[in-house]
Amino acid sequence: MEYRKLGRTDLQVSAVSLGTEYLIDQSDAKVTTVIRTALDRGVNYFDLFFAQSRFRDQMGTAFAGRRDQAILAAHLGAADINGQYERTRDPQLSEQFFLDFLERYRTDHADLLFLHNSDTQEDLDQMLAPGGLLEMARRFQQEGKTRFIGFSGHNATTSRQIVESGAIDVLMFPVNLTNHSMPGRADLFTACNEQQVGLVAMKPYAGGNLLSDKTAILVDTFKMGRASLDGAPMLMEKAASISPPQCMAYVLDQPSVTTVVPGCADMKQLDEALAWLQASDAEKDISALLPAFERFGTGECVHCNHCLPCPSEIDIGQTLRLMQQAQKEMTPALREEYSAMPANAADCIECGDCVERCPFGVDVTAQMAQTVEFFA
Repeated sequence: MEYRKLGRTDLQVSAVSLGTEYLIDQSDAKVTTVIRTALDRGVNYFDLFFAQSRFRDQMGTAFAGRRDQAILAAHLGAADINGQYERTRDPQLSEQFFLDFLERYRTDHADLLFLHNSDTQEDLDQMLAPGGLLEMARRFQQEGKTRFIGFSGHNATTSRQIVESGAIDVLMFPVNLTNHSMPGRADLFTACNEQQVGLVAMKPYAGGNLLSDKTAILVDTFKMGRASLDGAPMLMEKAASISPPQCMAYVLDQPSVTTVVPGCADMKQLDEALAWLQASDAEKDISALLPAFERFGTGECVHCNHCLPCPSEIDIGQTLRLMQQAQKEMTPALREEYSAMPANAADCIECGDCVERCPFGVDVTAQMAQTVEFFA
């Protein structure tokens, strides 16, 4: 494994790290196997934003006895409301779920505490105001409950503001081929360099779109990061096949990027992410791919469930994942899995809350209607 210094912190992090969102709702055995195998293979940085109690208990078990080998990144402002992920700015809830993180992960501190998932100027101002989450994070740092403070977002403009403020040590931001020419990205990277802010790259596969066999992908400006709050989805042409090592090589070659956190749901996906380490220069070469991404664009659900909670208790990420799979090939197994869901797209009341919350600009209500048609 290759290790890199994370900005101005004293942390040496693995170049390939692990995003854990796709391990939610997996079996105890699978979670433990993926986490411990990652540790065995040199991965030492883990992004851990979900707040659901079962997920956290599974992770606590997986890291048991190996806490000293892991750099744990928690998120302040992520909550579990009735079993569903919810972003919150409520001080009491934010503190409650961070202390719950420490208890369930069986540790007295997080190595890094992110101000969670902020993309609007109003939200950023609220976080930085007296009594906001930044003040709370600094208190936790003084109390020894976190070593460093970070910020996660998808908006290059607000992310650059907080980087240049000097308030954070680490930024987590989407970096992948589809935002290669995104306005504002280069300036954000420059700000990270100047402020010695470590950059953790999320979404290296653009929610799986880069790995798909489609040659045309519709990507919204949220998924890959954005220069502002505006931006219509764009249709982008790409090679029929882009490999995980190529995606990882592109991200890890970008200035300021210290580590990348691909989401891995199983051992196969972990192996694919780590294949970058042994790949030849030819296998990692992305030069022929870049011309297709010279204009910025981004479009589809990446199944992160930042849109929750749903008043109908629909697991939106899983529902749209099944719809995307059905678009490729409808199978009896997909129909059975969809039918077995406690709530599905037919239960959507079109309230629009999910559309407002989605950091990737997905028209969730329209996709729910499309899903109903697919599974009719």
